[in-house]
Amino acid sequence: MILKSELRKILRSQREAMGRRKSGVIRQDLVRVKPLQNFAIIISGIRRCGKSTLLVQSMKREEEFYYLNFEDPRLAEFELKDIEMLEEAFSEEFHEADLYYFDEIQNITGWESYVRYLLENEKRVVITGSNASLLSRELGTKLTGRNLRIELFPFSYHEYLDYMERDDSKVSFQDYLASGGFPEFLRTGMDEVLQNLLLDIIARDIIFRNPVKNPGIVTEIAVYLLGNSAREFTLSKLQKIFSAIGSVTTIASYVELLEDAYIIFTLPRFSYSQKSRQINPKKVYAIDNGLIRANSIQFSDDSGRFLENHVFLELRKRYRELFYFREKGECDFLVKEKTKITKAMQVCYCLTTQNKRREIEGLVEAMEFFELDCGYILTLDQEEDIHVAGKRISVLPARKFSY
Repeated sequence: MILKSELRKILRSQREAMGRRKSGVIRQDLVRVKPLQNFAIIISGIRRCGKSTLLVQSMKREEEFYYLNFEDPRLAEFELKDIEMLEEAFSEEFHEADLYYFDEIQNITGWESYVRYLLENEKRVVITGSNASLLSRELGTKLTGRNLRIELFPFSYHEYLDYMERDDSKVSFQDYLASGGFPEFLRTGMDEVLQNLLLDIIARDIIFRNPVKNPGIVTEIAVYLLGNSAREFTLSKLQKIFSAIGSVTTIASYVELLEDAYIIFTLPRFSYSQKSRQINPKKVYAIDNGLIRANSIQFSDDSGRFLENHVFLELRKRYRELFYFREKGECDFLVKEKTKITKAMQVCYCLTTQNKRREIEGLVEAMEFFELDCGYILTLDQEEDIHVAGKRISVLPARKFSY
């Protein structure tokens, strides 16, 4: 149990530290952080992607609010039963407010009951968390229909330009594709930052929170999947590679944990059958190109896969349902909106005489399958229109495409 005097001291020091923080690059998602009565705003995303900075940017727009960061080690003994004391400490330190900001609230067991209590009393709540599944489970038990989700990613290309004070150009985009968008890496330029980040996420968001029997294997699987971003994989193949684990079921659970921590994403092959989507090979993508490069030797010079990973992330930010298509040929990305496939696109770093036919045929096959009149090939810096079999294909630089 924590003492109220200690809690008040923590509240004061956190508030003072928050006040000293610079707002930094204004995140594109800030416009979506609109505190509302009856709905909790949930900001989730991988560690160190800027969630706390986004909170600071939101708080600087407000006059009266409460704030607590549950990752503070001084709060190690804080429990749900201390909530009443927290309310008293808030009021005594900062008078009355109806807006609450909580950073990494999932560290407190039962937090969702407290948030529901606040909402029922017409308070506004904004919270952050680093684990997608953990937040979803707890939101589902107490806050169904009472939350609005915002997923935050590392810097986008345009945020990178602002942060690095650079102009848009082919060279700037190439540099971004290699560096990724984690602010701490961009500030230091040290790969060790991204290597330590991967280990920290696995330790704190996976090993600490889940009954993992083989902690070292989780890291090995993460590094393997990062190194194979933009490629297909199957659970059975992973089981053969990491045979010491045992069952495919265990492998599947580890991959799911990596997804929950936002390290990787998996993309299903399109099929009208849910069962087929589950058993077909999936493609894997990573949260950040810099994280791939710093933790994978074989990926360092593969510009095409860096570009494809970038396009996936831009699509993932905007759409709930994405697939890849494979029949006679392959199409990298399909976008599904409501009940229809609305976009089909290929990613090709440089469209050449040698690869043009393959890229176009795979795309046209998908366009015909879904009765689409227009498709896209996203490149590093090429731009033209191609007409094939009554279909229009727009070749565009990925950084200029309106996703």
